[in-house]
Amino acid sequence: MILTVILLLAGFYLLIKGGDWLVDGAAAVARRNGVSELIIGLTIVAFGTSAPELVVSLFAALGGNADISVSNVVGSNLFNLMFILGICGLIIPLAVSKSTVKLEIPFSIIAVLVLMILGNDIFLSDSRFMLSRIDGVILLVFFSGFMYHIWRSIQSGENEKVTDGIMSNGKAVLFIILGLAGLVLGGRFVVNSAVSIAEYFNISQKLIGLTIVATGTSLPELVTSIVAARKKSMDIAIGNVVGSNIFNVFLILGISATVTPINYNPAFNTDIIILIAGTLFIMLAMFVGKKHQLDRWQAAVLLVVYVAYIVFIANRN
Repeated sequence: MILTVILLLAGFYLLIKGGDWLVDGAAAVARRNGVSELIIGLTIVAFGTSAPELVVSLFAALGGNADISVSNVVGSNLFNLMFILGICGLIIPLAVSKSTVKLEIPFSIIAVLVLMILGNDIFLSDSRFMLSRIDGVILLVFFSGFMYHIWRSIQSGENEKVTDGIMSNGKAVLFIILGLAGLVLGGRFVVNSAVSIAEYFNISQKLIGLTIVATGTSLPELVTSIVAARKKSMDIAIGNVVGSNIFNVFLILGISATVTPINYNPAFNTDIIILIAGTLFIMLAMFVGKKHQLDRWQAAVLLVVYVAYIVFIANRN
């Protein structure tokens, strides 16, 4: 068990460093091509910080650990939305552009609604509670639609290229390669260790996935958003969280389900409903007033609700 815990911690370290290296390398390439902070947050940074979830969920699905695969995504999205935005909002009120409130945040709600519909097989007469390969393709089609929206935003924007103080292309590519290697190795360590711990203490994989694994794989998002908030880069802080939540559902579960069908535990419906309610709260907070920002008291509400949610799922499991 001691060795398992060491491997779990080593896996988290590799995930964090891998995501960090991948973000640094990818962001350098993006900035050299004149991409705005919001677009970087919604795409490059969001993908880089979501890469741990991708690796963990994919390995979990391939290993037949469906509860970890799905709970990792749902738990990470809840952690991103409530804990990360809660912490960042306490540091400084988070103001975002109108397009984020009107387009990207509603798109993240659509993502979890689609997941609930597909997972419960609502439109099938015989509910099998499974994300099939066809469901995976549907999720990837939605992801393509999101990326098309981002591409249109890039085409319509006037972005200035930045080269001063940015790492060279060669160094950036090296960072990307090292980041991917760290993510793959760290992902295997985290999944295997989490499953062993769950079996040893007779704890459900769902609880492990919603808490330990979800928090560990969301650490890159946490660090990135806190740094962005402290530097007053609001669009990166918000874009990272919103983009990651969209990536997690449409890309990560889309790829995982396309590779191998994933059993869907209907108990996740409660967690998804809480996630939808939290996202609606964020959107409402952004719409109230003229500043389009998440104030400190609203951030505190998110943190309180998240703590209550952790207590709830611990008792439930």
